[in-house]
Formats: sequence, C-alpha cells, structure tokens
Amino acid sequence: MNKKQLSEQEIRTQFITPAIQKAGWSNGQIREEYAITKGRIVARGGTYKRDKAKFADYVLFYKPHIPLAIVEAKDNNHTISDGMQQALDYAERLLIPFVFTSNGDGFTFRNRMVVNGAKEQQLTLTQFPSPAMLWNMYKTNTGITNEQETVIIEPYYSERDDRTPRYYQMNAINLTVDAVVRGQNRVLLVMATGTGKTYTAFQIIWRLWKSGVKKRILFLADRNALIDQTYSNDFSPFKDKMTIIRNRKADPSYEIYLALYQGLTGEGDKEIFRQFSPGFFDLIIIDECHRGSANENSEWRTVLDYFTAATQIGLTATPKETKDISNIDYFGDPIYTYSLKQGIEDGFLAPYRVIRVLLDKDAEGYRPYKGQTDRFGNEIADREYNTRDYDRELVLEMRTKLVARVVSNYLKKHNIRYDKAIFFCVDTEHADRMRQALVNENIDLVNDDERYVMRITGDDDIGKKQIDAFRDVSSRYPVLVTTSKLLTTGVDVQMVKFIVLDANINSMTEFKQIIGRGTRVREDLGKMFFTIFDFRDATRLFADPDFDGPSEQDDSFTPGENGEIPDLPGDQPIDSPEDSGKMGSGDDGGNDGEFPTHERRTKYYVDDVEVTVLKQRVQYIDKDGKLITESLTDYTRRNVLNQYATLDDFLAAWNTSERKQAILDELAQQGILIEELQEQIGQEFDPFDLLCHVAFDMPPLTRRERANNVKKRNYFAKYGEQAQAVLNALLDKYTDTGVSNLESMDVLKVNPICQFGNPMYIINRIFKGKKNFEEAVRELEKELYAA
Repeated sequence: MNKKQLSEQEIRTQFITPAIQKAGWSNGQIREEYAITKGRIVARGGTYKRDKAKFADYVLFYKPHIPLAIVEAKDNNHTISDGMQQALDYAERLLIPFVFTSNGDGFTFRNRMVVNGAKEQQLTLTQFPSPAMLWNMYKTNTGITNEQETVIIEPYYSERDDRTPRYYQMNAINLTVDAVVRGQNRVLLVMATGTGKTYTAFQIIWRLWKSGVKKRILFLADRNALIDQTYSNDFSPFKDKMTIIRNRKADPSYEIYLALYQGLTGEGDKEIFRQFSPGFFDLIIIDECHRGSANENSEWRTVLDYFTAATQIGLTATPKETKDISNIDYFGDPIYTYSLKQGIEDGFLAPYRVIRVLLDKDAEGYRPYKGQTDRFGNEIADREYNTRDYDRELVLEMRTKLVARVVSNYLKKHNIRYDKAIFFCVDTEHADRMRQALVNENIDLVNDDERYVMRITGDDDIGKKQIDAFRDVSSRYPVLVTTSKLLTTGVDVQMVKFIVLDANINSMTEFKQIIGRGTRVREDLGKMFFTIFDFRDATRLFADPDFDGPSEQDDSFTPGENGEIPDLPGDQPIDSPEDSGKMGSGDDGGNDGEFPTHERRTKYYVDDVEVTVLKQRVQYIDKDGKLITESLTDYTRRNVLNQYATLDDFLAAWNTSERKQAILDELAQQGILIEELQEQIGQEFDPFDLLCHVAFDMPPLTRRERANNVKKRNYFAKYGEQAQAVLNALLDKYTDTGVSNLESMDVLKVNPICQFGNPMYIINRIFKGKKNFEEAVRELEKELYAA
C-alpha cells in the first residue's frame, strides 16, 4: 500500500482514528468533522448564500462539555506538521489547550499551555496521549484542585438533543463556572444580542446548582417580557424548583427565583428584597446589567449591595462605560466577550445592510419666517432647527409622513409588506404620529386587520399586550410597529427584518441594543439578514471604534476621525459627553435623557412645510465586516483593480476560465457585490459588462444585445437541427437569467429546454455525449463574449 495515493479521509480512517482509539479515547469522546461555525451569511440583492463553515477534523472531549484537544489531519503528501496553523486557529476559538496534527506517519503535538521550554514535539502513532494524561496535564497547568474538579466536570443540561451549546456559549459557560469555583464573586459576560445570553445563563446556573455549589439563585431583569420569556423557555427545566417573585411577596421555599428589579425595590417597607436575609441567595445573575446595576447611585444597585456576599454574574451585550457609570468597576473586566462582528462572521447572527435617507430639511435645517405660527397658533421661536430638534421641540408633520411613505413604498415595491419592522421614534407622541402616517400609507392592509400597524410604548397598555403576538414567529400581526424605548432591549422578536431609525441616537449602548433587534437568524423561516432604514444618521456609529471594540474604561466619549460617513451633506456631530452620557431609564415618555435636562420649550407643530428626499444610498457589509461607506461603483472599481490591474488581465482570466461562475465566485469572496451593481445600474446587464463598465470604463452591452450578436454570426450552422434548437433555447435562457444558469446542468430541466427531452436524452442523443455538450456550451460562451 502506497500512503501517498491515499486520500485524507483514508489516512484518517486507516491511521489517525485507530491511533487515537488505541490511546483510550472512546467513540463518545471523539467527534469528527466537528462544526465550529455555521458559515457567514452573505446577503445580496434580496437573496443570500452561506460561506463555507469551519469544521475541525477531530475534537477530543474529556467530558461532553470539556473539549481538550484538536487533531488536524492531512493526506500523506503533506508533512506531519502541515495543519498546525489551521488547528491553532480552531483551538483559539474553542479555548482548547492541546493541538495535534498528522499525515498518518505520526503526530506533531503542541501544548499551548507551555510558557517556557519546548511547545511542540513529534510523537509516533503509538505515543498519542490518553484522556487521563491530557486531563492531568491540564489540571497541573491550571492548578485545579480535586474539590474544584467535581464542579468543573458537572455536565450541562442535555435532555434536549436539538439544543447544545455553540462553541462561544461553551466557552462562556466553562470560563464562568471555572471562575466561580475558584472563588471569583463578580463576573461579567459580554455577548452580542441574539447569541443566547439567557440560555448561557441557564447552563451556568444548572451546573452550579446540580453540583451543589450554589443552592439558592436569583435571576434579575428589568422587563416583564424578559422574565416571562426566561421562565417559559430557557429556564423551564427547573420546573417546580423555580418561581417568579410577583405581587411583592417573597416565598422562601423555592431554589430558583426570577424577579424584576422594580418588583424588589421601593421605599421603606416596600423593599421586598429585605424579606430575604442578606445571605439567602448565593448566586445572582443580572440580565442586561448595563441598564440598572451599572449606575452606582441607582436604587437597583441597592439590591446587589444587600446580597453582597452572593456571587454575582452580569450579562450584557453592551457594557456601559462612562465617566459616571461603569460595569467594569463593579464586575471587573469581562471574563469572555463574543461580539456582533464575531457572530456575523461565524454565521450565527444575521448581517445587515443600511439604507441611508437624507431629507432636505435634515441637511439644510429649517428656520421659520418672522412671526410664523404653528397649526395651533403658537408663534415659532426664531432660530434654525435641525434633526436634534425635530419631533422633540418642533414637528414637521410632512417629514413624518415622508418617512412613513419612503419605507412603505419600499415594502410595496419589493412585495414584502408582511415583513416585520420596528420604527424607533423620538418619544411616544412621535411614535403615535408615525403610527398614524403608516396607517394612511397602508390603508388596504390596515382594512384587512387593524393590527397591521401598532404603537407599542410603555404608556400604551393596548400596544403592550401585542408584544407577545409581535414576538411570536407564527403570528402575522402586528407587522409595522412604532416605539420609542420599550423595544430597544430584551424583547426577542426573531422575525424583525427592518429597523427604521427616526430618533437621535447618541448612546453607543442604545445603538447596539437597537441593532440587536434584527440580528436573530431563523433559517427555517427565511430570516437571514435585515435592513436598517436610517433617517437620522445614527448608523455613523458603525464607524466608531467603540462599536465593536473591546470593553474598556474611558472617562470620555470621543468620536473617531472617521465617525462621519462621507458623501452625504448635513451630518450631525455626535453629542458632547455631557449629552451622550445622560441616557434615561428606558421609559417611553417625556424627556428620556437623550439630551441634557433643561426647561422644556413649547413643541411646535408645522403642517405646511414640504419635505423631500435629497439622497438615498444603500450600504452593505464588506468582506471584513465593515460597512462600506464609499459609493458602490467606487468600491467595486477598487476591488476589481486589486485583482486585475488592467482590462487585458481581466479579459485573459475571463476568456480562459472554463466556468465564468468561478470568476464571479472569486470576486464575490473579495467583496464584489454583483447583485447590488445590477440593482443600481440595470438587471439587463451581464456581470461581465458591469465589471468592465465600472472598473475599466467600457460601454456595457445588455444580455439581449450579446445574444443577438451571436445569432447574427450564425455560428450554430455546424450543428444538427435539434442541437441548433437547443443552443438557441440556451441563448434565450442566457438573455433571461445570465451566464450562471447557462453553466448549470439544471438548465436542461427547465422550459423551454426540457421540451427537447430529459437531460440524458439531450446530452447523449442530441449532442452525442457529455463531452460534446460541454464543448458546445463553452463555444457558446466564447461567442457571447467575443470582442
């Protein structure tokens, strides 16, 4: 047997797997083709595809929740160490200490825990270490005691086969449990919205509770919806051991408690938490801890201070760090961070695109003429008003109507009127005016069901009752929802496909929370990406270093040099630190803290000033996870020229490629957005023409013009009558759908080509074999792209 002739899979089956098994690893501990990521979702032109997921050849688990080693395999034409770089990348993601590579001749072993001395060594096939050997090495290097080990090896709750922790959840759970058993009493976890913070919290509680380390646990949140969701879903395995503290009654007979901050606090004897002794709880989980507990002077902090002896774990997507408010001061540095950017890169979170709409009155401002009154007869104070003032101090009623019209027309144009959308407004009154404007723009669907448009705000009991229906993936209504603060955080609406920003957002914390409303993926229901309509330049915050950076303390908030998006006039600067730091409690009314508190001026209502759209631009995430801020044509030109310096280079690559789709796929990997170019320049153009036109200033031909040129040259004459008819039909198909379908055998199954017979008949009888058919298609492509 010649090893060099064996495939990688054969090397694994015949050499690597037997060596691992002989070392004492059971089948339950060996997981082959272990999925790490799902593959980034690439949303293009209303459709999507997934990039290739990351898989490790082997991950070896000491216990079902403790990954201990990675083995990367190669065929025997590689050296033993060839897979090390790839394996280290996987090990870093999974926080795995031991890495092996092999080509079937032996193993290269890397101990990532070694600080001094040799980190790598060569092993024979018979020297692969046993589970006990690696675990003892791990224990020795980390200083785990036997007592701590009994907790660390406590398994997850795993009775649901459809729900096992993803790699980053496993990291968060294991690191937290490890920290707690080592005596760390304040822990901070930072995980992007949509990544399963509550499920992660459940598994942490389960392991600490089942091992007996923590016996009475309190889960704290600040929204009823959060508590109810948690009780019914992620925490349901606790069953009768769990209760929700309601009606200001404390029953000490349970082990797991869920409570609202507001339900525990109050004045005097209303401080219900004092009915428990200070040592009653030994573990407290604080959900969305950036909201209440971050503020040292908050009455909510008194709950945590009262139970100060308990281990306290803060969960947040957006750690709040300002001069006066700090989670890091209280909990310490995050023990683990999983960001929105990482989630999108891995394919666990939905990517976004941004439609930025600039209105003339936003760019130019608005100044009343002398003595002008609003529709209630109030004389409007003479000064220039801008987006900071609109809907807070001055209402341009035509502006609200235009926002509603722009979004509604987009939904109508693309026939997606039942895609759920949240409109974030300045305050509850603005949310109600937006509701009315949306009703008038969508009368037909509102007549079908009044719930098509709803306002859901903190002061609207009828609207709040619709939260469950809005959250329910099986419920069609409500569809278009207006709000101010109520839906910024905590409410898990998985099918939201549009986030509409018509509020002044100057807090990075609030911005992250709002964007997080759209990041859930529901592949089974077709929710793979979402769109942000931005009417207030809020998405400038994507360009700020703080958007997806590490959690660091800073005494001030300073926008980066590139904090403003170019090419759009009228950008508003980020507010001063004094303004941006004063975010309110999250209520939906009055002055909610987005601006410095001062005596409220009269709100003016102006109904006779026209507002128009100056500019509208679609922006996408590039291959590096950043929002493209230049024009799409400039971005495309730059990326194509990075790949092909001249037109001749591009033509040479295109003409010599057996499959044109391979070129397009390669360009897509480099971030070229073909579908978006077609959307902007014209669907009738071939990708070839679009790229030549944008990158090299060549005049484009439509697909129909190219097909007609081929027909005029009458190159079909050398084929038989039936073959000519098939090629003519393929040419017509190219005219309709482009070169991608021309290169797929599936094109033989659709009209009108399938009328000539099934694919086997067309290939074998009409073209006398697959080779002849493929050659005919290549010739057809050559004629299509002839000079």
